[in-house]
Amino acid sequence: MTQPDLVGELPLLTTAELPDGTRLPVRGLRAPAPDRFLPSGSGPAPGPPPAPVVLILPAMGTPARHYRRFARQLHDEGLTVLTVDLRGQGEAAPDPAGPRPLDHGYRAIVEEDLPAVVAAVRAELGPEPPLHLLGHSLGGQLALIYAALTRPPERPCGVGARVGGGSGVGVGVDGVAIVATGSVWYRAFGPLRAPVLYLFQLLVTATAAALGRWPGARLGFGGDQPKGVMRDWARQMRTGRYSAKGSARDYETALRALRLPVLAISVDQDTYAPASSLDHLLAKVPRARLTRRHYTSQEAGRTLDHFAWTRAGGALAKRVAAWTAEEETAGRFARGRVAPGR
Repeated sequence: MTQPDLVGELPLLTTAELPDGTRLPVRGLRAPAPDRFLPSGSGPAPGPPPAPVVLILPAMGTPARHYRRFARQLHDEGLTVLTVDLRGQGEAAPDPAGPRPLDHGYRAIVEEDLPAVVAAVRAELGPEPPLHLLGHSLGGQLALIYAALTRPPERPCGVGARVGGGSGVGVGVDGVAIVATGSVWYRAFGPLRAPVLYLFQLLVTATAAALGRWPGARLGFGGDQPKGVMRDWARQMRTGRYSAKGSARDYETALRALRLPVLAISVDQDTYAPASSLDHLLAKVPRARLTRRHYTSQEAGRTLDHFAWTRAGGALAKRVAAWTAEEETAGRFARGRVAPGR
């Protein structure tokens, strides 16, 4: 029997509002601001940069509130941590199972929704804190695509960060962490599972097309989803390539050019995202600065699977926090702010 989650709701930080009326509430916990003032209070003094920000993107059909416990564990490690629902899930109304079902797909999420969310976060927190996306399952796949499509983050000159340039669908991020994530290409799951998965994607496509949505809450997979999301999901399962109906952008080419830091964490007993599926996904980002880790049940202190890690993420939160610190230090070295040996 599943135990009730007694972790309280996270405070509302801001809300991204889309032209069609969709509202994407962003909740989170802020890290304390660094002390940058002289003892006399006469003005600002050099000091540590603001704590990194981690924005959690959930799995398909998984409300953002599912990550509240893990968000608090990340916050305990000194990070500013935010959560947001994917469109049609949790607080992100309208509901695709409602009287007016949605028909958005990957294009709307990575080219409209996430740019609006990141812009709202930057408007609230300012341009200086390093911002990392942390995606679970489908959220991890979409996080990589978004990062690949965006321009570099813009920062105030004089604080030692990159100055933005180039073009993209929105403001960029500083890195991407993916947990329990992998490509859903059917061949990446081995010869025994591949035929079943190929047939499953045909069933998903046909069901979603016939009903106008995917009734995942009733069928036990993926939650209720618009047919557009399931169409794009099934296409990637069938072809191995990321693309989106209605998009003029080449997601695969963008992924191959991605140069950001990427932390990829697999977990024990994950049948939805086994190592072979993660291998296929990471092969799409050959230029990324990759750090790969595996989270074990022994380290977590309980049996893990594709979802259970969110309730036993204390040790994992320490890994993520250490990675953000290492990448920020590496970035400061690269920008000449930190002298070797200091």
